[in-house]
Amino acid sequence: MQAPAPLVTSLAGLGRAAAGAAALLLDALLPPRCLCCGEAVDRQGGLCAACWTKLTFIAPPLCACCGVPFEYEAQQGVLCGACIAAPPRFTRARAVLVYDDGSRPLVLGFKHGDRIHAAKSYGVWLARAGKDLLEDADRLLPVPLHRARLFHRRYNQAALLAQALSRHSGIPTTPDLLQRRRATPTQGGLDRQGRHRNVKGAFRLRPGQAAAEQVAGQRLVLVDDVMTTGATLAECARVLLRAGAARVDVLTLARVVQR
Repeated sequence: MQAPAPLVTSLAGLGRAAAGAAALLLDALLPPRCLCCGEAVDRQGGLCAACWTKLTFIAPPLCACCGVPFEYEAQQGVLCGACIAAPPRFTRARAVLVYDDGSRPLVLGFKHGDRIHAAKSYGVWLARAGKDLLEDADRLLPVPLHRARLFHRRYNQAALLAQALSRHSGIPTTPDLLQRRRATPTQGGLDRQGRHRNVKGAFRLRPGQAAAEQVAGQRLVLVDDVMTTGATLAECARVLLRAGAARVDVLTLARVVQR
């Protein structure tokens, strides 16, 4: 039996009031701090004016494939020179921010500094930046960490981003569907070819028929914190496409932009 409209309205009002009271209590116990520098801000999950102005959010015009921002006006659907010369294994890649001096403290604080509370805000940012990718996506897959690195770090930042994005978008995420089968040395300091060699064969689909069924014919979105050369994401995409994925896109919090 359907509840009377006044009762539904009253319950909705009570829900909003409870949420508002909870938010006030949280602010009293944990005063809102800037996600980047820790200065006081007016709301949870926000940035102070100084840190906000240092960030470079990626917006059109950009490459229709890899999502690198163009420095000049370009028609929709135009590809950058790198994607024309060597098309990546994934279909499209999008990112929220340019990875530079402004965004580096934000990303590293989340990745290595235990600022995992920021994931909720980043999920909203990712949903906005990846709107086109998410319209018909079937599943979100975080780039996995090897178990040794996960033990040392205690959390997978890509999985936290995927979970936050899943809650915001309603698209399911499966953290263990893609696995890192061997511990690779850090990619820092390696050139493009070195990065590709470093991760070649490092990933696999979780063994079992259930995992194969979750990939076959699916439109998947890989989620990670930073895209540098795209070597790791390309290797993950290769594994998923070989397993029968219909499409693999990429969504990251930040990306390196070579000028």
